Amino acid sequence: MSTKQELISEMIEMQRKFTAYEQSGNFSAEEYYVGEWKAYRERYQELTNEVREMASKEANFWK
Repeated sequence: MSTKQELISEMIEMQRKFTAYEQSGNFSAEEYYVGEWKAYRERYQELTNEVREMASKEANFWK
């Protein structure tokens, strides 16, 4: 199991890669939703859910 900080670091790295892609001028909404970036979105959502769950437990909130 990863620590919250490791998950957040992975999210930040993913954001850097996406921002570079978006600013490259090659951004395609189709690629983002059904192409190669679909796995990116799914992984980012998994990370978001894990971090939220960890933070909620730390704060003794939600569940």
